[in-house]
Amino acid sequence: MEKPLVGLVMGSDSDWPLVSKAHETLDSLGVPHEVRVISAHRTPEEAHEYSATAEARGLRVILAAAGGAAHLAGVLAAGTVLPVIGIPVPGGALGGLEALLATVQMPSGVPVATVALSSSGPANAALLAAEILALGDEALRERLRARRAAQREKVIAADKALREKLA
Repeated sequence: MEKPLVGLVMGSDSDWPLVSKAHETLDSLGVPHEVRVISAHRTPEEAHEYSATAEARGLRVILAAAGGAAHLAGVLAAGTVLPVIGIPVPGGALGGLEALLATVQMPSGVPVATVALSSSGPANAALLAAEILALGDEALRERLRARRAAQREKVIAADKALREKLA
């Protein structure tokens, strides 16, 4: 098995139904990755250890999914200079707004890129991680281009089908 380049971390295994979309996207692009459950609040020592050792273990990007107070991405970002992409998880008292705000409102000096609070967020986080990795990987860049071309063809076919149906 290839050494993982992306760490996909979620604060709770209950996040897996949403986070699995990032896993599937990385798999479809052939990006080696690892999946972990680490809580910023319930397992803080493990969170610190994970981010402190990420670069030495070969990771190049970390995806961090959390709901509620959603401190996971920030805690991981504080322990590494690797790019961290936060995935806010819907739910909680405010429907996920608290997770979005906690993820996106990082203090100066500890950036966390943040994707949408929606079902497209995890896949977009995985795509962003792949684009970062593709800066140094032409084969991955070509797989991303092929994915975009397939999306384009799908929309063109849907447009044609709709116009024919309405004609």
